[in-house]
Amino acid sequence: MTLCDDIRYLTDRALWETENLIRCIPDELWNKRYDELPMWKYVYHTLYSMDRWYINPCDPKYTDPVFHEPELASLNDVPERDVLSREQMLDYFRQIRKKIGAYIVSLEDEQLSTLPEGCEMTRFRLILGQFRHWHRHMGLIYGFIVEDTGKWPYVLNMNGKYPGAPMPNFYDS
Repeated sequence: MTLCDDIRYLTDRALWETENLIRCIPDELWNKRYDELPMWKYVYHTLYSMDRWYINPCDPKYTDPVFHEPELASLNDVPERDVLSREQMLDYFRQIRKKIGAYIVSLEDEQLSTLPEGCEMTRFRLILGQFRHWHRHMGLIYGFIVEDTGKWPYVLNMNGKYPGAPMPNFYDS
């Protein structure tokens, strides 16, 4: 078992949890505002950061998603209108999952201590940092859902099995 095997294992679980979380957000909460920001903006901020920072935030070939607007991913900017649908977000998530999956499948332990092109952080720091950021924002979204619905979106433990039921998956009450 290598470090990259562990990264692949945990990334796969985290990506499953992310998709499940997006699907657990009730329609009536999608545009509901928390601290003046709609729920979808917290989701987009999380996804955009995964897309930019998991592999290389300085990648000169990176392109924003087609629906991206300046300040859309910023949690410091309150949008005047509701912009992103759940379907757009799920499509974007699938692109990110594919991109991260292609990256980690070929990642080797020796590469973890190296710097991606134009970046001043190692690949390992980027991955760990993104896990920290990614899950902090997922925790906020979980909290909003639990507060408003009383239902807990399902979380995979370190070795637990994936649920057999289709998403969304919640803990049994």
